[in-house]
Amino acid sequence: MTKIEKPNNSYINREISWLQFNARVLQEAADKNVPLIERLRFLGIFSNNLDEFFKVRYATVKRIIEAGKDAKSVLGGIKAKELLEEITQIVIVKQSESLKILSNIEKELEKENIFIIKEDEIEKSQHKFIKQYFIQKVSPALVTIILSNEIDLPNLKDSASYLAVKMALNNDKNFQYALIEISKTMDRFVVLPEQNGKSYIIMLDDLLRYCLDDIFNIFKYDSISAHMIKITRDAELDFESDLSKSFIEKISDSVKHRQIGEPVRFVYDKTIDLETLNFLMTKMGIDSHDSIIPGGRYHNRRDYMGFPSLGRTDLLYAKIDPLPIKNLSLEASIFDSVAKKDYLLYAPYQTFAYVVKFLREAALDPKVKTIKITIYRLAEISHVASSLINAAKNGKKVTVSIEIQARFDEQANIDYAEQMQNEGVNLIFGVQGLKVHSKMCVIEREENTKLKRYGFISTGNFNESTARIYTDYTLFTSDQRILKDINKVFNFFEINYKIYTYKHIITSPHYTQKKFFKLIDAEIQNKKAGKPAYIRLKMNSFSSFKMADKLYEASRAGVKIQMIIRGICCLIPGVKGMSENIEVISIVDKFLEHTRLYMFCNNNDPKVYISSADFMTRNIENRVEVSCPIYDEDIKKELIETFNISWSDNVKARILNASQKNEYRKSKAPKVRSQFALYDYYLKKLDN
Repeated sequence: MTKIEKPNNSYINREISWLQFNARVLQEAADKNVPLIERLRFLGIFSNNLDEFFKVRYATVKRIIEAGKDAKSVLGGIKAKELLEEITQIVIVKQSESLKILSNIEKELEKENIFIIKEDEIEKSQHKFIKQYFIQKVSPALVTIILSNEIDLPNLKDSASYLAVKMALNNDKNFQYALIEISKTMDRFVVLPEQNGKSYIIMLDDLLRYCLDDIFNIFKYDSISAHMIKITRDAELDFESDLSKSFIEKISDSVKHRQIGEPVRFVYDKTIDLETLNFLMTKMGIDSHDSIIPGGRYHNRRDYMGFPSLGRTDLLYAKIDPLPIKNLSLEASIFDSVAKKDYLLYAPYQTFAYVVKFLREAALDPKVKTIKITIYRLAEISHVASSLINAAKNGKKVTVSIEIQARFDEQANIDYAEQMQNEGVNLIFGVQGLKVHSKMCVIEREENTKLKRYGFISTGNFNESTARIYTDYTLFTSDQRILKDINKVFNFFEINYKIYTYKHIITSPHYTQKKFFKLIDAEIQNKKAGKPAYIRLKMNSFSSFKMADKLYEASRAGVKIQMIIRGICCLIPGVKGMSENIEVISIVDKFLEHTRLYMFCNNNDPKVYISSADFMTRNIENRVEVSCPIYDEDIKKELIETFNISWSDNVKARILNASQKNEYRKSKAPKVRSQFALYDYYLKKLDN
């Protein structure tokens, strides 16, 4: 077989691709068709995303440099040091762009009689309220650190914002520095009393600036100034080798260690004077491998995700009421319905209450003997967890595989794990070296002296909170073929030295790449034989070079490939001789696109899978994932139709290609905003 030479630039670096995804989020903040307060919240999402990127991805590349490795092969053909420099430059540009967007939004808010005021814009009529607010709510929780050359700087909290204060003493001959921590326990936005139909908001930062005299009145200074700084630390978990500690203890200790992890990014108000900046950077040990970002007056703009609505529903997206699933009642037995046929839930268009109802019914049903479920991220107040505890109290054998290394949710999962363990739930802490990312549940119920299995498999977490904003499929089924395979995965959790074979589901880490390669090969062969052939994929991210190469091979064979990818896309579509038959779009809109859906033509007898796995190396090789085949023809048709609605989007779809410009897809066809069209699709299904 002749080896096909790929162009030198066959892939887009995943970090650069991720930054382009975050640029699409920033586009939503800039979009004047998006409600005004929602635009502010998208600005917060952009900032929050960037924080996590530096904690994880930037920190990983920095570790590669510090280890003295040349990682061009895993970084998509770019050296690690060059990559860090490119990241910093992209971020500086996007941060600057975000500040302009914020300024424009604030001007638009003023037209709506909403004013975000600074400390020098406070009117006399507002003075008393602000001073009382400071004395009663701010001052008691204030953390102020006095700095000096003789005393080491305490470790600044990861991603916390600080006001760097400079006081000039003795006619500017001496300077006293201090830091004020912007507490996460207080609202960042202080809503002032309304005046003449106008709403006023002051940032907590500016309220502190207004009250600097109250904070530092023991110092006899001639002048005082305050500028914002923020430090972001490496969030990688480092485990101790102490054999006397349990796995939970090691994770818990490691999470605490994050607060003193190595700094990877330093953001500062670009108007700060050079002397203060140098003093702070020296104190904090910021070096040339860290990303040093000149920013605006405010940091931690992720707080804009919680910008107060002020009762202005006209400046927010209209709330939608999640719909019921046709013929599946929340007031009758789920088991009786699922025994007859499979049902598909598509959140948030349809209500997540079915998942909770399923588990609550299982907890009460005397016929139910066992419940097994995987948990990756739970809601802060989780009805899923309470249902499982309820089941254990009712004598069911409940087994929960809980992933306590779910990034940034480790402590929450530890707390729930301890709570469930105390209530008699059997806990499994995954598989050594693998994260359990699969989303599945299998229930055994005694019927006519035999055990019958019921269950559900999902593309997303069993989390009531995220189910309101993340799009995800959940399949409810009593198909014994699928559930027998799912049960084997739980057996693997308990006896993981044994590799099981599966007749129906596709699992990572042992089979995903091999099985999907086989499905792609079948499309290639069908195309060569003159038969219908296509591949349609929807996922969060695509970073596997091996999977990209396989799809390039299919493209060269003439197989038409359509992909909807929300985030990272290392594959480059539309390149002649390599990927000219591949089209990729990304949809960023009101909801976060989280579904994984894989479809293969199979000579016009489509093979359709929902999955917990993206086409990323970590999902294929380093995690336990499950892709579930869809055998019910009605559901298969529904999934094909929902994909087609998403693919037809010409309002919020961006074209992904080598240019990385995030251009909106333009079409002469009638406007289709897929997320709104999908809600209408399910609304019509109820009437049919």
